[in-house]
Amino acid sequence: MTNNQRSAQIFNKLHDLFPLPVTMLAWKNPWELLVATVLAAQCTDARVNMVTPKFFQRWPGPGELSRALVSDVEQMVHSTGFFRQKAKNLVAAAKIIMREHCGQVPDSMAELLTLPGVARKTANIVLSNALGKHEGIAVDTHVRRLSFRLGLTTSTNPAVIERDLMLLFPRQQWGDINHLLVLFGRDTCTARKPRCQDCVLEGLCPKKGLGT
Repeated sequence: MTNNQRSAQIFNKLHDLFPLPVTMLAWKNPWELLVATVLAAQCTDARVNMVTPKFFQRWPGPGELSRALVSDVEQMVHSTGFFRQKAKNLVAAAKIIMREHCGQVPDSMAELLTLPGVARKTANIVLSNALGKHEGIAVDTHVRRLSFRLGLTTSTNPAVIERDLMLLFPRQQWGDINHLLVLFGRDTCTARKPRCQDCVLEGLCPKKGLGT
């Protein structure tokens, strides 16, 4: 079995388990997903979803946030952790979006990466989920762990992992494979105590990095 054939089987089995793979972040438009994803760094989606309703009620779009005091934003996002940097980045990103993109979230990887606080993971999530563009695969802690454990990569470097995954899965699956690995990583293939006895990928997984 080739690596691509094994990857296809992994995708199909995970898709059967999670037929509607979507982000757990609550959002209604590209701007809301951008903000939520920035806030989700080193924070749970559940916590972010508790913060964003009041956030968007006060600052519905980049226009409103571009005029906000960073200190006010800090208070709003305090519980998500790293709140000073997140608040600073979000206000700065809003200013750039208003000044250079007519108030619209940019729709290319290159332009998104010019926004403060936006790296490839965030850009991939926004592009794939909100804008229907697949320019890469978002690699978070779950994707990094499962990619290595499943033998889809030999690296722990997110940039290398992303390139490896892009070679194994067709472009139209790039958004879904991120969600599938995240959902499976939370449900079954956890970091400390993976439930291998309940794993639908038994027989496909080399269990790299796990003890016998």
